[in-house]
Amino acid sequence: MSNNAGRAAVTDLRVAFAGLALKNPVLAASGTFGYGVEFEDVVALDRIGGFIVKGLSREPMAGNPPPRLWETAAGMLNSIGLQNIGARAFVEEKLPRLRQMRNIVVIANVFGYTREDYEAAIQVLNEGEGIAAYELNVSCPNTRHGGITFGSDPRLLDEVVAAAKRVSRRPLIVKLSPNVTSIAEMARVAEAAGADVLSLVNTFVAMAIDPETRRPRIAHVTAGLSGPAIKPIALRMVYEAAHAVDLPVIGMGGISTASDVIEFMLAGAVAVEVGTANFWDPRATENIVRELEQWCAEHNVEKIADLIGAMKSD
Repeated sequence: MSNNAGRAAVTDLRVAFAGLALKNPVLAASGTFGYGVEFEDVVALDRIGGFIVKGLSREPMAGNPPPRLWETAAGMLNSIGLQNIGARAFVEEKLPRLRQMRNIVVIANVFGYTREDYEAAIQVLNEGEGIAAYELNVSCPNTRHGGITFGSDPRLLDEVVAAAKRVSRRPLIVKLSPNVTSIAEMARVAEAAGADVLSLVNTFVAMAIDPETRRPRIAHVTAGLSGPAIKPIALRMVYEAAHAVDLPVIGMGGISTASDVIEFMLAGAVAVEVGTANFWDPRATENIVRELEQWCAEHNVEKIADLIGAMKSD
């Protein structure tokens, strides 16, 4: 009798986009996983699809003053202010350690407040080895255009994506803001400007007030809402974006279980990013991969890539 008798078939969890091959579709989202090195003793990094490092700018940034985090009924408000060590320090201090880790995929998130900021940060990162792709955070205010965010104005979005694409030596993922009238329109703008992949959604602008003190819970007053509360809206936006463009789409927004991953993939996502769940469970990404293997086995899914965009509409 074969040693494999009675043993369930192992699902092929591999996915690919923009020339990148991932062992599974689960990525750790930017801003929730540090620079990766902080998690190497907590998470088996070679078990997850990859991770996106916290946003990197051309110069180091201290971020916003506290309080800058607040737990909501079904999620989290954050106004960290994109605190980071800067692109140069990442290349010199963090990347060498990441290169020593085998079989991991590292994606660098990049942001700026002018088009030149994005270009300068990417040019520095181009010098580093071991980065698989760039994720462009376009939910930042353009200081030269009255604080209008790049991701909410079609013209500014086109400008920054095109500029980043010109200098980038790696695939360019554009992380779209949900704070727009039409996510499909912004997806098409990013595609036309040269994006290789889209990721969405970033956080929703929100706020909370302490009724006792009558003061805002966040020093900056408004903050970004993430977590399970935004999942249904994020799922809808991923569906709309995936059906508006021919680009691969990475979905995110409130993902904390294997079933959440399946939902986003059925809506059209080729991969997902897990964010807020990492704060209440630092091993969330690894646990979700394990759950995903079990879910696929129970549902007789041979290749998880077959689920991409496979939602039934009848």
